Amino acid sequence: HPLIKILNSSLIDLPTPVNISSWWNFGSLLGMCLVTQILTGLFLAMHYTSDIETAFSSVVHIVRDVNYGWIIRNMHANGASFFFICLYIHIGRGIYYGSYLQFETWTVGVALLMLVMMTAFVGYVLPWGQMSFWGATVITNMLSAVPETGEDLVQWIWGGFSVDNATLTRFFAFHFILPFIILAFMLIHLLFLHE
Repeated sequence: HPLIKILNSSLIDLPTPVNISSWWNFGSLLGMCLVTQILTGLFLAMHYTSDIETAFSSVVHIVRDVNYGWIIRNMHANGASFFFICLYIHIGRGIYYGSYLQFETWTVGVALLMLVMMTAFVGYVLPWGQMSFWGATVITNMLSAVPETGEDLVQWIWGGFSVDNATLTRFFAFHFILPFIILAFMLIHLLFLHE
């Protein structure tokens, strides 16, 4: 079957050199992290409310009232940290062994890094605590340094003149959709790597 053939050639009978080291494990670990983040994120999204009045309360509700909500939230939050640790080791290994010479694979990898950083940033804002609010204000406000269009760009992202309900709603939408875009980019990354 064609699908089994593709899986077999990319997972089982992959022509790998014998001198490969454990540094090459981190790509697989990143795949595992992404799947874990998407699954825990889906369960969290079932109980989260993207409204400035109830966002923090919904996070408290997840931790206190939802069955295993505390462990799902901790897996999602700490899993993000582990994701970045694996990501930076993966990039470091790529730089050390000259993987940047594989232009297409490296370029898609750089795009993946940007997407993951964007996803993490908008996700950090979601609990809508004091630090989330500060993070949303300060980081997005850096765009005001862009000449001519900076101020308009910030207001466009915020959905108004300050960080408010519109900001939280769109950040939740971005945090929900970006991991699936990352998944698509990851498949392209693997496609270029194994061509």
